Amino acid sequence: MSAALVVAFSDLLNKPKDTLASMARSGAVLLRLRRRDAEDLIMTTASRREQEHTVVSAATRLTMVLMRQADQQGRDRLLEALPEVFTWTRFLPEDDQRLFLTEFADTLRAVEDLDNLAPVAHLIEEWKHTAEIHADPDLAAILVQDGDDYGSVPEPDVVG
Repeated sequence: MSAALVVAFSDLLNKPKDTLASMARSGAVLLRLRRRDAEDLIMTTASRREQEHTVVSAATRLTMVLMRQADQQGRDRLLEALPEVFTWTRFLPEDDQRLFLTEFADTLRAVEDLDNLAPVAHLIEEWKHTAEIHADPDLAAILVQDGDDYGSVPEPDVVG
């Protein structure tokens, strides 16, 4: 059984029955649709999507319960486990590790109601970039030096 069948998007449009039959024959649970000028799309069954939601929801609730019930020793254990899940957190200062863990748990809880994991992925990416800065001694030195705040940075012009 293959996890995903990869086909051209045009195959689904031009031969939908054949494409879906190929997916069924292969035992694939995902249909990855390659597109020339855009990001690929993924199709799956409704039951598979519901299973994924159930797993993410359960993991979220478990994380929230652990965070809520943890005494100081329990929170310390969660912090010790953090680099096993997110190896790059080793480069974050301890206070930032705690902040990341708190923001991660809070964001997971918030997105469960939205059924949209994009905010969690965005949070992880932001903290990963912060860790990249701390991992580079030259960048870390710039980060902590005193300087003037020049205010907000304007949005870049969008070239379209």
